[in-house]
Order: sequence, then structure tokens, then C-alpha cells
Amino acid sequence: MKPVLFVTNHAPPFRVGAFKALHERENVVFALIGGDVRHGGGGTQDDEFPFPVIRPPQRTVARIAASGRYRAVIAGISGKIALPAAYAGARAGRVPFVLWATIWAHPRTPAHALSYLPLRHIYRHADAIATYGPHVSAYVRTKHPRGPVFEAPQAVDSAFWGASATPDRRADFQLLFAGRPAPEKGFAVLEQAADVGELVVAQGRTPEQLRNLYAGSDVLVVPSLPTRDFLEPWGLVVNEAFHQGVPVIATDAVGAAAGGLVRHEHTGLIVPAGDARALRAAIHRLHDDADLRHRLGENARHAVAEYTFDAWAQGMSRALAAC
Repeated sequence: MKPVLFVTNHAPPFRVGAFKALHERENVVFALIGGDVRHGGGGTQDDEFPFPVIRPPQRTVARIAASGRYRAVIAGISGKIALPAAYAGARAGRVPFVLWATIWAHPRTPAHALSYLPLRHIYRHADAIATYGPHVSAYVRTKHPRGPVFEAPQAVDSAFWGASATPDRRADFQLLFAGRPAPEKGFAVLEQAADVGELVVAQGRTPEQLRNLYAGSDVLVVPSLPTRDFLEPWGLVVNEAFHQGVPVIATDAVGAAAGGLVRHEHTGLIVPAGDARALRAAIHRLHDDADLRHRLGENARHAVAEYTFDAWAQGMSRALAAC
């Protein structure tokens, strides 16, 4: 059976398990085109990946997709010309094309305005679309796709993040911010709101150190903000924290909240993006109510159990099977 070509920018460590699961199901060759990333990139040598990798220049993607060596083409929304090239190549080679859709609002910069119409065409004419979750699926359906839409849930390594940890605890009530304190991550709003307990910023930690911080924290806060060029697609730190039974306070600009993993008053609390007063009230509520923290954390641990690498691979496989 011919392999599937999967065009994306990188295969960072947090994606390797998912890509491996898909390769084992479908025999996939990953074309890594490189480029800038907001959430960490590659760095792994090709011979260390548990799946075949090629690193083509973006200008050659159309020719590769049309070569006849692949039975289908999957492409994510990355690179300057890789996505339209992959789509055009699949059409020229008369093989099915699956779009891996990851955004739930189109960026509002001049450069992104130029890409809107070509991307809308691909939304409408892809043979199938696989998305990050219900929030992306809802956005995609506003583009009136002709092909079916499937969800491939975002996942982390559940065996690692759910394993026993040595709690890194520094206060009676510990808030954790895991990520870059960049403007779109809402860190400035969190600093205004966090007036109880101790706020720990986990940046530049090893995975083991971060797991220990999750285990030692009472709440993970994900205060992301929408900007002209960014809307948090998901937020895998939510999955990581949930595997340790840690509830999350997230804004409504976080994909994991819009996509249903963070459910208000079930697995965490959701507040309006940029609203320091609402965020402070949510922090105080969890500070004052240990029973609520425990209930949310246990619900979170159960909810995230469904978000696995195999579930992601199954979603992608359903999209391939549909076309």
C-alpha cells in the first residue's frame, strides 16, 4: 500500500507520539518544511523519529504531492506556500487531500488577509478536514466545506504526564503559569489578579521539573488573550495539568476551553479574556474552597483520559477513510 504524505512544519517532542500512532495506522511519510513556530520546534534528528521523514523546500511540495508515490496528502496550516502547494499537488496527482485545520479565527494582519481567500477555497474544496476540536470544527463549518469534518483531539503523553511525581510545592496555595510570559499569553493580567498564594512561573523547565510543579500546584492558570495574529489554538499545558489532577482557570480565548476540555465548574473555571477582576475572583474562589479544587481536579483527570495519541490518530484516519 502506498504511503500518505503529511506536510507540516515540525515534529516537536509533544507531537512525536501522535505522529507515530498515525504512521502505524496509515503508513505516513512526514514532510517537515521547517519555519517559525510559537510553541517550540524540532531539534530531533531524522533517524531518531519513529516514522519516516523528509525535509523538502516548500517550493517542491507540489511536485512531491503530485508524484504518484502517495495515496493521499494531508497538510496543516503552516508555511508560506506549503499548504496551497500540497493542495495543488494533490489535485494534479488526483489523490485525496485532507486539511488539518488548527485555527478557530483567521488572523487579522495584512499578511494574513492575503491568505484568507486561498485558505477559504481549501476549506471548501478539501476532500475531508480534521480539526483540533469542536471549536475549530464550528469555525470550519462557517466556510461551507464540501467534505466531511472530523475531530482529532489534542493529546500529550498520558503515561508520562500522569505518572507519579515529586510535588514541587512552595506555598500553602500555589498558582502555576506554564509558558512564555508573552503579551498574548495574558501574563500581565495574571500578575494583576494573583494577590493570594504564590505565583510560580514555569519557563525553561525540563518535562520532569514541570510535572513536579503541576503535582505541587493547586491551580494552573491559562490567561491567554486574543490578538490580531494569535488566538490560542488549544493549550497543551491544560492536558498536562489535568493528568496530574490539577484544575485550570482558563480564559474564553483558550482553545481547550472553547473546545470543551476545560468545562466551567466541572474541570475548571472559565473567565473572560483580559478581565483581571473576573480572574481574581476565580482565583479567590479556588483559594477558599479546597473541596471545589479537589472535585474539579478529579473530574479533570477523568476527562483528559480520552485525549490520547491513539484518539488523535483515529480522528485523522477517519478523515482519510472518508475520502
